[in-house]
Amino acid sequence: MNRLSAIRDASAVARSGKAVNIASLPVALEEIIPLRELYRQEMNCQIVHDSLHARGFTEMHLLRMDGRVAGYGALIRNRAGYKDVVKEFYVLPAFRVQALPLFRHFLGASQARRVEAQTNDRLLMLLLFDCATKIKSETILFHDAFTTSLCVPGITYRKADASDPTRMFPHAVEPVGDWVIEAAGKIAATGGILFHYNLPYGDIYMEVADPFRRRGFGSYLVQELKRTCYEMGRVPAARCPVSNAPSRATLQKAGFLPCARIISGIISE
Repeated sequence: MNRLSAIRDASAVARSGKAVNIASLPVALEEIIPLRELYRQEMNCQIVHDSLHARGFTEMHLLRMDGRVAGYGALIRNRAGYKDVVKEFYVLPAFRVQALPLFRHFLGASQARRVEAQTNDRLLMLLLFDCATKIKSETILFHDAFTTSLCVPGITYRKADASDPTRMFPHAVEPVGDWVIEAAGKIAATGGILFHYNLPYGDIYMEVADPFRRRGFGSYLVQELKRTCYEMGRVPAARCPVSNAPSRATLQKAGFLPCARIISGIISE
């Protein structure tokens, strides 16, 4: 059977509305890499947990319908080490009309107990609402929406150097970054860019020392980290907890705007 005939047959099966035989089998990551590339292209945004696969924290399942490859599903470990949280679910366009029965079969075969999705992953988001309860959102995702020209007199944005660790303020939330804001001879803030996300995205983080907060340092630092990220050939992105209103305001002042949320739910019985 040639490739065109196979595509036509797959489309006919999908349009018929009949799932004669659905299979979901664990496979090595290497077996679904081509499908993941299609998933990444369709997403066309920062995929927050993209690096978990290469780090060995996921279990991949290849989906077949009537013997033909239909897509894949991915689960991540929870804190107890069980791979019971659905994080990715991709269905080839020819089989997408059967996405819901494919998803339900995957849930049963994988014994998944929860689903977590970015709301800009439309397929998984809609399947989450179909199959989960107690849905909640704890994280906001941001994309770079506009360029700012913030200016704070008397401060310096620079790369961290060897002398900085002895002068560093205690960090309560974020790690010490590779870039610093210096004011009045003191390190007022640090920040950095994480590059373990899908290309071309870089995730910006920062923290401001207590004595220097509410003075515009945070937004200025985010603005400069965005510029640095672009100079490195990457696209800046960011996220923050829903409950952290000051962090959200800081990001938005520097030109970031919300583009999605991470939502999660418990699989219905």
